Amino acid sequence: MMNLGTITIEMVVGFFALFFLTKVLGKTQLSQLTPFDFISALILGELVGNAMYDPDVHIWMILFAISVWGILMYSLEILTQKSMKFRKILEGSPSIVIRKGTMDRKQMSKNKIDINQLQNLIRQKGYFSLREIEYAILETNGSISVLPKSDNQPVTRQDLKLQQQATTLPVTLIMDGTILYDNLSTAGVDEDWLIKQLKKKNFHSAKEIFYAEWKNGEDLFVMKET
Repeated sequence: MMNLGTITIEMVVGFFALFFLTKVLGKTQLSQLTPFDFISALILGELVGNAMYDPDVHIWMILFAISVWGILMYSLEILTQKSMKFRKILEGSPSIVIRKGTMDRKQMSKNKIDINQLQNLIRQKGYFSLREIEYAILETNGSISVLPKSDNQPVTRQDLKLQQQATTLPVTLIMDGTILYDNLSTAGVDEDWLIKQLKKKNFHSAKEIFYAEWKNGEDLFVMKET
């Protein structure tokens, strides 16, 4: 039976090694999981998991296995960036499942997606009828991109012939009662300004605030602790 201390050390080393590998391979491994990425993650997890509980496998063997697998994955990532054909083989390509308001049964069959699944994906985009959709593209990671028909598209300022306004991102200034000083600098304000804004809303300390958000041209948005 393996020593608990050995298992603990191997788990810690394996965790940080996998974490480092994920950082090297990039954030797309998390947000845009392709079938190839999914299979690779399963194999790597099994490889490390089984090795941890095998008394004949030492830490350096685990690190070696992770390193070899990481090099293979990184090499494939480079190849997919350099070669369009190789990228298509590993990651696949998007498929148009609704074209000019009509479902493409051939593409749906090819991607093993039925009408119920398509309706589910469409509803997740905020549309509850297929008649509202002009084009729908099934992406390589299983998500769907939707172009609604012109009658169902949201009205824009250009449609209403209104003057254009600059688009700005909201900045979180307080979270869980803690002032985010880096975000204050990003927003171009300081702590004194923030405290004054809080006092206008009858708050005396950031500790009373659960969440505060600021956007240029708008009042400070505040949610208090409950």
